[in-house]
Amino acid sequence: MRKIVAGLFISLDGVVEAPQNWHFPYWTDEMGAIVQGQIDASDTLLMGRGTYDEFVQFWPTAGSDVELADHMNGVEKIVVSNTLKNPTWQNTTVIGGDVAERLRELKRMSGRKNIGMSGSAGLIRWLINNDLLDELNLLVHPIVVGSGKRLFTDDSDRKPLTLADSRTLKTGVVSLVYTPATDEATGESGGHAAP
Repeated sequence: MRKIVAGLFISLDGVVEAPQNWHFPYWTDEMGAIVQGQIDASDTLLMGRGTYDEFVQFWPTAGSDVELADHMNGVEKIVVSNTLKNPTWQNTTVIGGDVAERLRELKRMSGRKNIGMSGSAGLIRWLINNDLLDELNLLVHPIVVGSGKRLFTDDSDRKPLTLADSRTLKTGVVSLVYTPATDEATGESGGHAAP
């Protein structure tokens, strides 16, 4: 069974928005190897409408000389949206309606790599709340950004997670890998409408 795996750059105060404005001083080959490992393990990119709108402004016109352009343009892309009707970016499929069931179908496809995510914090929260995210990879940067979209908000459900791996990089960035934990005692489960 395939996994849905999210990878995010995140500040110490939980901001995931516009990492290009604060994360580059921490970028090293060590961090690059972690990110590349996540890319190599996936053959599908899952995103929400906002991330699609942001990515489609850059990647389709980026040439092969731009790092990651061939991957981003060639990989299968799944956009969760009830409003996007005619995606212009090659290899893009839009799913709406019963998103949870559509994603379960994608996860059941055999012989495929992971379904990767970068960005789409609202969709990641929804996946966690609906027990659909299999792995959350956070590269926690030792910086307080102060403002911006945060990964978790007041409307996030309480969900126990298990720390599957952790590593401190030479720059002080901490690589954390979380997987879902089952907590029978809380009795918490449930679902939410797709973002």
